[in-house]
Amino acid sequence: MQAVTDRLRNFLQFVAVKLIDDPAQAQLKVAELGPKRFRFKLVLAREDVAMLIGRNGFTASAIRSVLKAAAEKEGVQVTLQIHSHEEEAEFLARDA
Repeated sequence: MQAVTDRLRNFLQFVAVKLIDDPAQAQLKVAELGPKRFRFKLVLAREDVAMLIGRNGFTASAIRSVLKAAAEKEGVQVTLQIHSHEEEAEFLARDA
């Protein structure tokens, strides 16, 4: 299963790096939600979040569609969340 998540992670990193201005601040987190179910979370600079989501969410929707298709080919289900570092800090503070 590690090989599958690595391939999906590499794909997502490749796409995200091409679309954002500050890839050095990008973090990609993967969480296993259950058997063959994963959550990918991209944590980016605030300006990059807007760029990656795109106008009316079309860019993020396209990335999610391709990621889900690649995952289904591997027999797994995935979700993708896109957050800024500030939003991620708020989520972590809320959970603590």
